[in-house]
Amino acid sequence: MDPVEIFREVLKLAVENNASDVVIKSNKPAHIRISGRLKPVDMDAIPGEIVEGFVDESLPRNFHAMWERDGQVDYAYSAEDIGRFRVNAFHQRGTVSVVFRYIKSRPPTFEELNLDPAPLIRLAQSKDGILLNCGATGAGKSSTTAAMLNWINQNLDRHIVTVEDPIEYTFTDDKSVFEQREVGIDVPDFPLAVRAVLRQNPDIIFIGEMRDKETFETAISAAETGHLVFSTMHAATVAQSLTRLFEFFPPDQIVQARRAVSGSLRGFICQRLIPALEGGGRYAAFEILVADVTVRNLLLEGQFDKIQQLLEVGDEAGSKSFNKDLYNLIKSAKISKADGLRFSPNPAALEMNLKGIFIKQ
Repeated sequence: MDPVEIFREVLKLAVENNASDVVIKSNKPAHIRISGRLKPVDMDAIPGEIVEGFVDESLPRNFHAMWERDGQVDYAYSAEDIGRFRVNAFHQRGTVSVVFRYIKSRPPTFEELNLDPAPLIRLAQSKDGILLNCGATGAGKSSTTAAMLNWINQNLDRHIVTVEDPIEYTFTDDKSVFEQREVGIDVPDFPLAVRAVLRQNPDIIFIGEMRDKETFETAISAAETGHLVFSTMHAATVAQSLTRLFEFFPPDQIVQARRAVSGSLRGFICQRLIPALEGGGRYAAFEILVADVTVRNLLLEGQFDKIQQLLEVGDEAGSKSFNKDLYNLIKSAKISKADGLRFSPNPAALEMNLKGIFIKQ
């Protein structure tokens, strides 16, 4: 059996059924994720040697040493006439598993993602600073960021340099010029790519993930010298995002870090994908923190609890809590009340909102 051909059939089935992910575990049938739900494929179990054989054949040559050393690897895979995929291969219990994330051939638009473009466009027009898109794995962070960069490409003349591991969406130059660098192929490692990006004359920098103190300090340096930096983080809410940011720094550097963040941050975009009430698919619910003067002062003083209060009441700058978006999605019959409450970080408050009880501004 040809490992690549077996995997091609599974990936083709996934794309034809509009699946976002494919999960393949040695000696088990494949599973595909459709509208957030994982479903088994009606097929025989895939033998472990076939799964391992696919990784050996599809893995770029310069990634083999990493695979042998670490037992896990991220890379991009293109299946001819099917599409591109972000791949994570890893060992578990002595066997190989592979997870694919389908990447559409062109960046999405706000409309295709069912997003309200106004707050995202407002943030995308920032002249400098840091914009962080946060959420759990599979929450749509990469797609929303790609839609924002796509809007910039269609409307503004910018030089945009991306550092990705691996490259997800590929951009075709329109009004902007893109340089997309893939770790392991275009540059040896992530820290080197991030350090080098400031010498490449960018207006906008996209760092695929804010993963450590060094990366964040480089992002702050870029923001302070007039660049706009996009990145993503694994965090469920704005409050959790702030906690994670400051976890990069030791206690004796927290005051200095608060000063740097308050001066550089332009906004947090946190998102969750909620199952649609009808017709399949999902809607994105957002929590947005726009770093206006009030927010910057609260960050500087470390009063994070007041930032959460600000989100609950909203403001003219465009900040809003998850519950506000969930409330609107429920009232417009796009999602069910049960799902809204299930995905809410504060379901008791959302229940009150649905009864017409709100916090006064």
